[in-house]
Amino acid sequence: MSYATLSEQEYKGFSRLVFDLAGIHMSEAKKPLISGRLAKRLGQHGLGSYGDYLALVLKDQRERQVALDLLTTNETYFFREPQHFDFLAQAVLPSLRQERKVRVWSAASSSGEEPYTLAMVLAEALGHTRFEILASDISTRVLEQARQALYPIEDAANIPKAYKIRHCLKGVGSQEGWFLVSKALRERVNVAQINLNERLPDVGQFDVIFLRNVMIYFSVETKQGVMARLIQQLKPGGYFFISHSESLHGVTAELEMVRPSIYRKPLV
Repeated sequence: MSYATLSEQEYKGFSRLVFDLAGIHMSEAKKPLISGRLAKRLGQHGLGSYGDYLALVLKDQRERQVALDLLTTNETYFFREPQHFDFLAQAVLPSLRQERKVRVWSAASSSGEEPYTLAMVLAEALGHTRFEILASDISTRVLEQARQALYPIEDAANIPKAYKIRHCLKGVGSQEGWFLVSKALRERVNVAQINLNERLPDVGQFDVIFLRNVMIYFSVETKQGVMARLIQQLKPGGYFFISHSESLHGVTAELEMVRPSIYRKPLV
């Protein structure tokens, strides 16, 4: 374990790196997070300072991804902000039942709890074959967790009991203490690394987009760019969800607010 101290210059270097790569602003208050999350990497590489590690990160693309993974991972859990999933089930999905396939994008999916929550809600409303979900994040480490869809049993606490019975498999033997999201749901979730701060790949059009608990880390300019790109992928009449702690005020005028944190793209 490294006992190096993160200097102001080193903090600014890592902060600038994360902003350039992901558009995420790491304030002075994030200095302990930066030093704490990167300390083990200094020890693993036998480096004496964070400046030495920053130099390695700048020249080594693989290590740069490791550092980015460590610094951009945020808290997530199943059925976070449950009012959103209630609104989706009660107000949005009934109007989409005639669609051949409903497409939903979890655009900052982290380790998969949000997209698999969405998959449970959609499966209940539409059946297992009528929808597909794109789960994307900038971090390859959390996306690997999302692909595995294997979680500690305590993480199921917020999942309704009926959903757990129908959509989750409780581990036994070597997997005791864990649960696995059912194969039927895993097959509906496509996991992909996407940097929202860059030109988007051809992902197609979506009926619903979730982008929650990530824009609070973006500058206004970055928010505007990210939203402009995502809105292009939202169908007319489609819904856009942000977290209750976020706002699109001053960010975009292309969406109409349905209620706080829930927006809709006009039909025309």
